[in-house]
Amino acid sequence: MQLVDIGANLGHESFRHDLPAVIERAATHGVQRMVVTGASLAGSIEALTLARSHPDILFATAGVHPHHAIDYDDATDAQLRELARDPLVLAVGETGLDYNRNYSPHQAQLQAFERQLQIAVDLQKPLFLHQRDAHADFIALLRRYRDRVPAAVVHCFTDTAEALRDYLALDCHIGITGWICDERRGMHLRELVREIPANRLMIETDAPYLLPRTVRPAPAHRRNEPMYLKHICEEVARDRGETAQVTAANSTATAEAFFRLPSTP
Repeated sequence: MQLVDIGANLGHESFRHDLPAVIERAATHGVQRMVVTGASLAGSIEALTLARSHPDILFATAGVHPHHAIDYDDATDAQLRELARDPLVLAVGETGLDYNRNYSPHQAQLQAFERQLQIAVDLQKPLFLHQRDAHADFIALLRRYRDRVPAAVVHCFTDTAEALRDYLALDCHIGITGWICDERRGMHLRELVREIPANRLMIETDAPYLLPRTVRPAPAHRRNEPMYLKHICEEVARDRGETAQVTAANSTATAEAFFRLPSTP
């Protein structure tokens, strides 16, 4: 079983003391390639630095999360464009809208999102997208740009059936995390994951966040890491009524096509 973790925040401070061991554990569990999420300008620089330090294992995205949209200015835009030109930066993002926390005003989020959509258009890079409690504004803006970017994934999907169908109608990919293992909030995903075509479904940990609640034994530190992607794959496979090997093969092939990664032997 070979897996691609399409979203791992390996630049997070919790990984600074043991990242080589984290990467080794991931490989032991079949996760041989990981895309490090850039969620701020500094985080995007760090993601690219990590990718350069671990060739053929780590890759990066470059973007500004809506939480940090208030800080998005012309200088940020110029630096993101420069980062996104690097071949190791596989997508523009994490970008989108988050009206759940509202760390940045809605107007600032909309402006930062649209500017990053334009970067993806100009550089013809895929989009790595975030949306929470903002579906109407998010889908309206995305519709204006979707046919001008090569691909888009709504990462860490946790939304409704209606939102899922809207994304699939726009030819978006869907990223599923360990949220599907949360009996308090994620049970609806166990039904919805059956609706995602195999060539649109990718899996991710969003480490160090969203440790799957069904992992046994649960680690005392409660930190999620890419090694648990195998567990997420197994849970998704069960809900889709297929073997873990089929889910793994399909999600890996989909990730390779989406990010333009070489196919595994």
